Order: sequence, then C-alpha cells, then structure tokens
Amino acid sequence: MKTLERLVAEKLLKIKAVKLQPANPFTWASGWKSPIYCDNRKTLSYPAVRSFIKLELARVISECYEDADAIAGVATGAIAQGALVADLLGLPFVYIRATPKDHGLENLIEGELKPGSKVVILEDLVSTGGSSLKAVEAVRNFGCDVIGMAAIFTHGFPVAEKKFKDANVRVITLSNYDAVIEEAVRTNYISSSDIATLQEWRRDPANWQSDV
Repeated sequence: MKTLERLVAEKLLKIKAVKLQPANPFTWASGWKSPIYCDNRKTLSYPAVRSFIKLELARVISECYEDADAIAGVATGAIAQGALVADLLGLPFVYIRATPKDHGLENLIEGELKPGSKVVILEDLVSTGGSSLKAVEAVRNFGCDVIGMAAIFTHGFPVAEKKFKDANVRVITLSNYDAVIEEAVRTNYISSSDIATLQEWRRDPANWQSDV
C-alpha cells in the first residue's frame, strides 16, 4: 500500500501541479534555477484531488492540532483550500496577506480572529519558509498562539527546516520532494539517473546550475 506522501505525490504529478525538468530548469521569481515547479492551486480545478487534499489536511489538523480554534490560510495560494478545510472542521477561517492593505483598515489579517485563539496556519507550499514565518509572526503579533502549520507540499530545504525549528513551529505536510522523486522514477516521468541532479539542487538551490 502506498504511503500518503507517495499517493499525494502521484496525484500532484498526474495533474501537473508539480513538474520536474532537470534538463530544462525553471526560473523562480527569486532568480533561482530549479528543476521543479510546484503550483498547488491547480488542485482546485480537479474536484477529486481537491476533495482528497481537503480531507487529508482536515484529518491531519484533527489528529495533530486537536485544540485548534481557527484556521489561517496564507495568501494567496492557501486561501481557497484553507476555507474548504475550515468549513469541513467547523472552524473560523481568516487569511493572512503578504503585506497590509494600503487602504481602508490596512488589514494584514482578513477576517475575524479573536485574540488568544489557538491557530493552525495552512500553506499550499513550503519552500524557503520566508512567507510562512511572516504569517506566523503576524498571527503571534495579533495575540494568538500558532500551534502549528499544515501544508500540501514541502521542498524540504534544510535552511527552511532550521528556520521553523528556531521559530518553534511544527510543520506537517501531506507530501514532499523525496516522495515526488520516488513517484516520478516509478512512473518513468524521470529516469533514476536524474536523482543525483535533483538532490544536488535541494542541497544548495541558490547556487545550483544544471549540468545536464
């Protein structure tokens, strides 16, 4: 029987929410060259995948963060899925902007969040951890307790794992980079000879250059 992380990886690859191109790398907004591109917003367009992810995220939160008072989605990628999960769990939902609105109430957190609440932050993708930890900081500054984070996918960068540990944030993801590679090899999406290149990228993504 497949593990959950392999099952989710299979679904993400099938709908092209995750793409691997070791020989023809993508360029991220940061300027990094990368053999992987992940857009989990695509899962929203496939009802069966959308429901599966919603159910699994809700299960993780129920089992691991049972004291949660509210769900907070990180804009923009986790807004829709966060609202679906919060609805399934019967919990309040808010979302966290990258920067405060430049008009009106200048909100950073949109929705009704009660100070003192125990909050689970929801992400679609954990990469370097920067946007995730900004969301954590916003919720903590509002006077709430971040009891953890749940996400669909993580690249598993060592630098990100250290950041979360230093910030005392527990992160649980449905799938990860290793599971995607394993599933991609199994289905002949990539060859086993690509594994070394893919692992080399994760060790030092900022300086990686494809030599394929």
